[in-house]
Amino acid sequence: MDIVKIIIADDHIIFRKGLRTILNEINDIKVVAEASNGHELLEVLKKQEANVILMDINMPVMDGIEATKKVLAKYPDIKIIALTMHEEIGYFNKMIDAGADGFLLKKTTKDELERAIQRVIENDTYFSEEFIGNINKYAKQKSKTSDIKLSDREIEVLELICKGYSNTEISKFLGLSSRTIDGHRSRLFEKTGAKNAPNLVMFAIKNGLIKT
Repeated sequence: MDIVKIIIADDHIIFRKGLRTILNEINDIKVVAEASNGHELLEVLKKQEANVILMDINMPVMDGIEATKKVLAKYPDIKIIALTMHEEIGYFNKMIDAGADGFLLKKTTKDELERAIQRVIENDTYFSEEFIGNINKYAKQKSKTSDIKLSDREIEVLELICKGYSNTEISKFLGLSSRTIDGHRSRLFEKTGAKNAPNLVMFAIKNGLIKT
């Protein structure tokens, strides 16, 4: 596996330094740069290549939402994982629309960091289960019943997607073939109109389909 180059974008220097230390302890991962806001991040990217950006949502000068849009417009292959606090879950939809590939709470563990990075590098998504639980509670009062009808199996697959399971992991968990899971996933996209896995998570939250 090639070295995964990481950039940390966060306005709190102590948090950045701590995160850098933890990440550099993981095999095949290297923090190559830091930025304190979105504008600085864009300047860094002119000189430094990266595979993944760990993006704080609330930053001065240019926040994580705007920075995500601008980064992906210029560097569409870069993967972006949002770093968020409990009180920032209201920004979820905006970060998804901007193109974020995953969400982690700032109190995440080393193991979860590694798992999230590996997942997005494999062109999948990753959402902290605790984060999904928090945002599900946040959206509960606003949830509505959709006219879209999903089978019990499709709901089961959707829940596992929301919990960050890959297709292979869902296949093993449910004892079904990867081809069958691919079929369920395709039908979920077709029925919900979702463009990607984050959009599926949004759909599940809005319609109260995630059990926590």
